Amino acid sequence: MIRLGDVTEQTQQTQMQQTRGDAPRTRPHVVVVGAGMAGVQTAVALREQGFTGSVTLLGAEPHQPYDRPPLSKAVLLGKAESAAFDVDFEGLGIELRLGVEVTALRAADHQVDTEAGPVAYDVLVLATGAEPLNLPGAEGVPGVHLLRTLDDAARLRPVLAAAPDLVVVGAGWIGAEFATAAREAGCAVTVVEAADRVLAGALPAEVAAPMAAWYAEAGVRLETGAKVAAVEPGRVLLADGRTLAAGAVVVGIGARPATGWLAGSGVELGPDGAVVADDRLRTSLPDVHAVGDCASFPSARYGARLLVHHWDNALQGPRTVAADIVAGPGGGTAQVYDPVPYFWSEQFGRFVQYAGHHAGADTLLWRGDPAGAAWSVCWLRDGALVAVLAVGRPRDLAQGRKLIEAGTPMDPVRTADPTVPLKSATL
Repeated sequence: MIRLGDVTEQTQQTQMQQTRGDAPRTRPHVVVVGAGMAGVQTAVALREQGFTGSVTLLGAEPHQPYDRPPLSKAVLLGKAESAAFDVDFEGLGIELRLGVEVTALRAADHQVDTEAGPVAYDVLVLATGAEPLNLPGAEGVPGVHLLRTLDDAARLRPVLAAAPDLVVVGAGWIGAEFATAAREAGCAVTVVEAADRVLAGALPAEVAAPMAAWYAEAGVRLETGAKVAAVEPGRVLLADGRTLAAGAVVVGIGARPATGWLAGSGVELGPDGAVVADDRLRTSLPDVHAVGDCASFPSARYGARLLVHHWDNALQGPRTVAADIVAGPGGGTAQVYDPVPYFWSEQFGRFVQYAGHHAGADTLLWRGDPAGAAWSVCWLRDGALVAVLAVGRPRDLAQGRKLIEAGTPMDPVRTADPTVPLKSATL
């Protein structure tokens, strides 16, 4: 993921280029706001690509920058104390400032405001990620938790160890992952979902339907079509009058881009609250880029603007941002950001992977029995593969991702045959 040896070697090569007078174009000072995956990768990618100016990375949390996926797994269950990135920031010449929350952007002054005072920039990168949605009326109620940060996981760890009756609000990806961890810890778990099915905002009903059975198999009580009316200490009241005992409540109903601090800055925000970036992840303001969960980008591949709240997007986007910064004003870059979105989820003993974007697909094909342990779903548009969901079939995902990127026409009959490798189902 982050290869420090490669970065160090490239930095040394850049210094030699400077001595010869053929160093790449640089900017004096890049400030990256947000020290999650997208922010850290941006700072590292700048060094990888030969940027020799100053780089400052601002993180709102006091902890060393860390990876988030382990929070709902190893860290939550006490199998790991942290998920800190193995990055030598000092050795790479990256100024890391922790516990510094940025409160405003003043583009006319080329500064961001923080509680510790203003920070000037020549180029600014917005990488503030997303923040979890709160359940209305549940804020401040004892025993109600969110799971987004290392501190959230630390607060939840002793709760799971006590093995109380838990209520999870939301049957999306994070709800399923937390329910999985809670069952492993020995808790009695009820998952409450306002929609009439699991993953209502992520997958078509027919694809999500088999996943609902996983809850019962794991000993989790699943209540769909159940809206929460109120949360009180020790219990959850549903709109239909039922009451659920709850030693603790975990809310997992989605997230929104963490962009509230940009109000009035001149940065264009979309109706979803995301920074509106172009195909090189540049914002509406000069010298300001945006990357990761806080930004949407136009996809020529899918003919839509995408907002991708997943780890891989935060890993890939920084390379485009770094290339554009290194090129400098008027330098141009051929690197357009139009990835095949990818994510994974570990839940109820299954490894689920997804690549692509199925909105706009005209054909849905099953590969294997969804009642079994391993199966896949392929979406085609105009005969080409545009998305694949793989449950316990990693080869389908790996091959499908490459086929999506290439826009390869597929034979529908062979694509639907689980005995035929996807790479062999092309026309």
